[in-house]
Amino acid sequence: MIRLIAAAAASLLLVAQARAEIPGGLLKVGVLTDMAGPYADLSGKGSVVAARLAAEDFAAEAGPRAPRVEVVVADHQNKADVGAGIVRRWVDEENVTAVIDVPNSTVALAINQFMRDKDRALIASSVASSDLTGKFCMPTTVQWTMDTWALANGTATALVKQHGDTWFFLTADYAFGHALSRDASALVRANGGTVLGEVRSPLGTADLSSPLLTARASGAKVIALANAGADAANAIKQAAEFGIGLDSEQRLAGLLIFITDVDAVGLQTAQRMVLTSAFYWDLNDQTRAWSRRFAARMDGRMPTMDQAGVYSSMLAYLRAAKAADTISGTKVVAQMASAPIGDSLFGTTTIRRDGRAVHDMYLFEVKTPAESKGRWDDYKLLATIPAERAFRPTAEGGCPLVQ
Repeated sequence: MIRLIAAAAASLLLVAQARAEIPGGLLKVGVLTDMAGPYADLSGKGSVVAARLAAEDFAAEAGPRAPRVEVVVADHQNKADVGAGIVRRWVDEENVTAVIDVPNSTVALAINQFMRDKDRALIASSVASSDLTGKFCMPTTVQWTMDTWALANGTATALVKQHGDTWFFLTADYAFGHALSRDASALVRANGGTVLGEVRSPLGTADLSSPLLTARASGAKVIALANAGADAANAIKQAAEFGIGLDSEQRLAGLLIFITDVDAVGLQTAQRMVLTSAFYWDLNDQTRAWSRRFAARMDGRMPTMDQAGVYSSMLAYLRAAKAADTISGTKVVAQMASAPIGDSLFGTTTIRRDGRAVHDMYLFEVKTPAESKGRWDDYKLLATIPAERAFRPTAEGGCPLVQ
C-alpha cells in the first residue's frame, strides 16, 4: 500500500511538474514595435490589434484549460539600446515568454542573442534582414513574413527579365537597408544586370532630392528603393515630383512596399510600380474575411503584410507552446518546425532549421486609378512565387545551425 501511495504521489508530482512548464498557465507575449516613427503605419497599432486577434482566436479554439494569453506593448523608437532595454526588463522582471513584431532589423539583431541566452522565443514577424536566418540564426528565432532576399528575388528577377538591366539604389543607411541592397544587387547581377551606383541616407531623411537626382543622372533603367515605411513613401512622392518613374526611360522599384505606403501616396503617384509581398488583403476568401475583422478595429484600414504576419506567427507560437507545454524558446520553435503549418493567411508554411518560415510570395503591380474600384483596391497579381523558390536556399545563408 505504501508503495502504491508513493507511486501515485510521484505520478501526481510528474503531472504537476509538466503542467508547471508554463508558469502560472500564462503565455505573456511582448509586441515590440514602432508606435510613432517611420514604421508606425506598417506595424504599430495594427500589429497590436493583430496580436490581440490571435490571442482571442487561440482562446476560442483551445478551450478553458488552455494557457491564458496576455499581450504587452512597447515602442522601441527604432533604437537598438532602447529595444534591448525593454526586452531585458520584460524577460527578467515581467516574465514575458516571447517577443514578436520588431519592425527594425538593427533592434531585432540587438535582442536576438539575448533571447537565445534566456531561451525565450523571438518571433520576428516584421524583421526584413536576411542575416537573421543567415549568419545570426538562433534556435529560438523564427522569421515569419518576408526577408530582404525574398523581396529582392521577386522584384529584381522580374524587372531584369523585363529589360531593366541597369540599377541604381537609394538605400536606408542601417542593417535592413544594407541587407536589402546587398541581396538585390546580387540577384540583379545573377540575372545578367548591372548595378551602376548607390546612395545611402539615414533613417527618417526628409529631403531625398539629391539622391534622387543622382540616381536619375546615372541613367539606370531601374531606380530601386532599398528603404521602407515613411522613407519609401517620401521617396515615391519626391520621385514623382521629378518625373522619375513616370515615363518609359526609368522605372521606380520599391523593394519593400506596403499597402499603407501606396495608400499614403495615392495610385496616381504609385501606379505601375512592381513589388513583392507575402500578403494582400484581397488575395482570397480567407485573407478577405480576416482583413475585414482587422479593419473593423482599425477605422477601416486594411492590414499590411507585417500586421498579417504578426497574427499568423503569434497564433502558430501559441499553438506550439500549448502543444509543447513549455515557454522554452528552443522547444517551442522546434515544435513550430515539427510539421507544416496550415495557415489561413499565408498558406502552407514550413519552418526550416535556420528559423526561416517558408511560404508562397507574390509579385504585384500597383493599379492605375482607372483600374481601382476604390480605396485599398491597389494591387493586381502578376505571379505567384512558389515557396520552394521564394526564399534563399538554406545552404547559401551561412547559418551555423545547418552547416
